[in-house]
Amino acid sequence: MSNSPEPGTLYVVGTPIGNLEDMTFRAVTTLKTVDVIAAEDTRHTGKLLQHFQISTPQIAYHHHNRSQRIPEILDRLQRGNAIALVTDAGMPGISDPGYELVKACAESGVSVVPIPGVSASITALSVSGLDSQRFTFEGFLPTKGKERRERLEQLAGDVRTLIFYEAPHRLRETLSDLAAVLGKPRSIVLARELTKRFEEIWRGTLEESIERYREREPKGEYTIVVAGASSESIVLSEEALKAELQQLMAQGISRSQASRQLAQSSQLSRRQLYQLALTIELD
Repeated sequence: MSNSPEPGTLYVVGTPIGNLEDMTFRAVTTLKTVDVIAAEDTRHTGKLLQHFQISTPQIAYHHHNRSQRIPEILDRLQRGNAIALVTDAGMPGISDPGYELVKACAESGVSVVPIPGVSASITALSVSGLDSQRFTFEGFLPTKGKERRERLEQLAGDVRTLIFYEAPHRLRETLSDLAAVLGKPRSIVLARELTKRFEEIWRGTLEESIERYREREPKGEYTIVVAGASSESIVLSEEALKAELQQLMAQGISRSQASRQLAQSSQLSRRQLYQLALTIELD
């Protein structure tokens, strides 16, 4: 494979989540040879470029300017520019607006090439000691308490390992809601400042995590890994079951099909769930 970038191609480039030594040779070469770098924060990426002696010009692409930037970037790509997309840390498109640019490129027939790198979610999962055969990445939960708890209600019966991102100032509230909805005995791993100097990986239960941060001030960005529900111990409230059924029916399937599908994962009878589904008013 050639090291020279292909004209008219968007390169989705993974960058370190903390330790600069995690930068790949291919990522450095790509950033050096493209025509321009679309960065979430040009000042932050500027430090990375300076470290690796990369002089490629940057343009800002982030949540607040994506509406006007996407047409501009597409125009440059269609005129033959090779462009690299980077985020502040990790793989672009994961919990950031990068996916909207990738989607626009795909819809316009523009070639998109991944240059893989570090991801905080997979890094945390790999050292969590929790089941990594089946997992789901939820990213950031809703910031409002009611919406956050409703989303957790929908996840309460999921047997897959759950992965979340959380900011330090919301960690206590999120841990409290996780314990209230998923149960205090559920296993959790809190990964903080991954690959950085003060990296910390803590394992325990949701109840213990709340106690840990009762006096301790949360610092740094957190990746939260939570054990999935045990199929033997799944006990969902009627409201949670109705929310699950409503979500399934919103996808266009019948009450009967939704009941049958939920029965397979909740260990409840299809007939019981169908009776509950009949109480749900459809839009």
